[in-house]
Amino acid sequence: MRNLTAWLFLAPALALLAVFSFWPVAFGSLLAFTDYSLIRDTHWVGLDNFRYIFNNEMFVTGLKNSLVFLLMVPFVQIGALSLAVLVNNQLPGIRYFRAAFYVPVVTTVSVVGIMWGFMFHEQGALNYVLMLCRLVDAPVGWLSNDSLALFAIMFVTLWRGLGWYMVMYLAALQAVPADMQEAAILDGASRWQRFWKITVPMLRPTIMVCAILSVLAALKAYQEVDVLTQGGPMNSTFTGLYYAYDQGLKHLKLPRALAASFVMSVFCIGIALLCLRYLKPKHRP
Repeated sequence: MRNLTAWLFLAPALALLAVFSFWPVAFGSLLAFTDYSLIRDTHWVGLDNFRYIFNNEMFVTGLKNSLVFLLMVPFVQIGALSLAVLVNNQLPGIRYFRAAFYVPVVTTVSVVGIMWGFMFHEQGALNYVLMLCRLVDAPVGWLSNDSLALFAIMFVTLWRGLGWYMVMYLAALQAVPADMQEAAILDGASRWQRFWKITVPMLRPTIMVCAILSVLAALKAYQEVDVLTQGGPMNSTFTGLYYAYDQGLKHLKLPRALAASFVMSVFCIGIALLCLRYLKPKHRP
């Protein structure tokens, strides 16, 4: 009876997930193996769409850029954990600092894109400060240079994500039992020893969740690319998901877009499973 009650409470959410998540994913994955069109009959084509995208330079570039985005994950996690440790102290006005760090999370991507577009402009604030400090001799084309544009977008993504993961780490830090810290202090453990021997092991479940979420966010990078560069210059900021958007909504090549999305989903699942395997708390099976 208790199980039945639980399933009844879950039923509305499961129904919504089935209609708006599970079925579209399953049906879209099936269409990736067809020549689906809005105006023609649909035929099964097997792996033709996958052969096409893997022979397409734009998709290969997008896939490589999505993997390069993964380089951002350690910096996001280390930065977020450092911020969480910093704002976990009871200092005057600390709530305002927490709110300030979280503001980018709740700021819409369009606003973020416009703001950083002005910042990264050749005549923008960033180049002005760098030239004022004599760190560069001429304005840098952060978004117009095909060697720098992707890393500029990665920085914006990192900036937006820090506050979200900081809040998760802050909640985990405040859940660490105070008596364990007090016992370690009585035993003569330094602050650094307490952090590595008590805090980090207690945070391993949160570290695992945050790592998986940030990996998935990196592989699914799309919004910042669309707002800041639209895949340019010279397709240098194309990501795997942006390629799917470009093919599906701009060129109406839906089967190719679905094939690209299917490949990116497989990458997301595979890397998430690796994170689960190597970051899983040791005391759990």
